Amino acid sequence: MVKYTKIEFLTACAASHVRDGENVFGGTGMPLLAALLAKETHAPHINLISEAGFIDAHPRNVPLSVADSRYYYGCAAAIGLIETLGFILQAGRIDVGFLGAAQIDEYGNLNTTYIGPYEKPKVRLPGSGGGNDIASCAKRLVIMMTHDKRKFVKKLDYMTSPGHLEGPGSREKWGLIGGGPEVVITDMCQMDFDPETKKIRLMTVHPGYTVDDVLDNVMFDLIVPEKVPQTPEPTEEQIRIMHELDPHGVYLGKGK
Repeated sequence: MVKYTKIEFLTACAASHVRDGENVFGGTGMPLLAALLAKETHAPHINLISEAGFIDAHPRNVPLSVADSRYYYGCAAAIGLIETLGFILQAGRIDVGFLGAAQIDEYGNLNTTYIGPYEKPKVRLPGSGGGNDIASCAKRLVIMMTHDKRKFVKKLDYMTSPGHLEGPGSREKWGLIGGGPEVVITDMCQMDFDPETKKIRLMTVHPGYTVDDVLDNVMFDLIVPEKVPQTPEPTEEQIRIMHELDPHGVYLGKGK
């Protein structure tokens, strides 16, 4: 039996959705670690791009932010934020981007702005940053978030970043060049989107959870296929590589 933490499991899941040769908007945290893990295993030719402008980055120690100088190590170029968002992301040259959210609806639309009524929100969140740009322009989107019933809502308190909007044809109607969300990874399951309706659909269930556990923790009608496989567990090699990339437990934690 391979022992792993929740963070290691989610990171390995996210890495599996990175394809060799892609331009990847890596960000920081688990998405960055997932991109680096993919680069060290099945996708050695990805081009890791930082929002701050580090192109084809090869950091040997995990950066703390998108502008951390550790991102600079081995990169092919260092340009600016405006050039990165404008000439690369908004030009449709990013294959996959990663985002998190405080709320998500059944079409993959995301809220990272506030919780509660606009006039008097209960919680104020960071807002978009580059999230709307990534959601609008990346060819596909991987969403990573903790699984809490309050986060999987029928109606967002605020739409910060577009998913599939109101359903089929919505993104094209509003001129969004990206393909929208492809997969949602939580600490219970993985979800994808039905190609006909563009509604979120259960894809795999993580070890230790059931389909009913997932259904009890969403506030909309989740599409459930007849057969839902178990999510593959991380390998010893993947866990070893993660800890080589993050030896001080910046993202993995210090429990190992």
